Amino acid sequence: MLEVSGLERTLELLPYFLEVLGIGALTTIGLTGAAFVVAAVLGFCLALMRLSRNPALGLIASLYLEVFRNIPILTQLFILYFGLTYIGITLPAIGAAIIGFGLNGAAILSEVFRSSILTIDRGQSEAAFSIGMTRRMALRNIVLPQAFKVAIPGMANFAIGLLKDTSLASAAAVPELTFKARMLVSETYQTNTIYFLLAIIYLVLSLALSHWAARTERHLSIAKES
Repeated sequence: MLEVSGLERTLELLPYFLEVLGIGALTTIGLTGAAFVVAAVLGFCLALMRLSRNPALGLIASLYLEVFRNIPILTQLFILYFGLTYIGITLPAIGAAIIGFGLNGAAILSEVFRSSILTIDRGQSEAAFSIGMTRRMALRNIVLPQAFKVAIPGMANFAIGLLKDTSLASAAAVPELTFKARMLVSETYQTNTIYFLLAIIYLVLSLALSHWAARTERHLSIAKES
């Protein structure tokens, strides 16, 4: 009788759980998307700096990678959200999370971009130079379009990892998916149901990202062949 009552209570609360977790999921998607854009733009610039003939730019990019790859992302978030207040800079929780995940992700994506560019045969660049293209023109018109296609699987893996890592932002009070789940557990004590729903939502979002990446890769392959 007690188990039946527990099940009825869970079913009664289910719409409320889905509503609150849905709001958290939207925040997680927004946070992931914004951090991905920051990471992609900065990571691309870092990749070009590492491939540059200018040793100073290469050194700066290498130092950046070493710093942000070797400090845990949670520590970086705490520094941005709590540490900067000691020097008079107060960031909103969501802003600190976007910057933190973006800066950290740039170090990862820069290596994805750099390795993708290096996979393109140098002979193609030399052929472009032979017909009068500058280094910049060859990079933009010949190398980067091909390198982008090579980079898609790595970018997709990074995006999926980023989506899951955003759960760490709950430690900085960002009202994302995991934060909402913890709030619901504290409120209703329906731990198993809430974390089961949480796992399902993360799984659905990750599979959607994987499907989008595979579809984009196929689309680019078809466009290249046609």
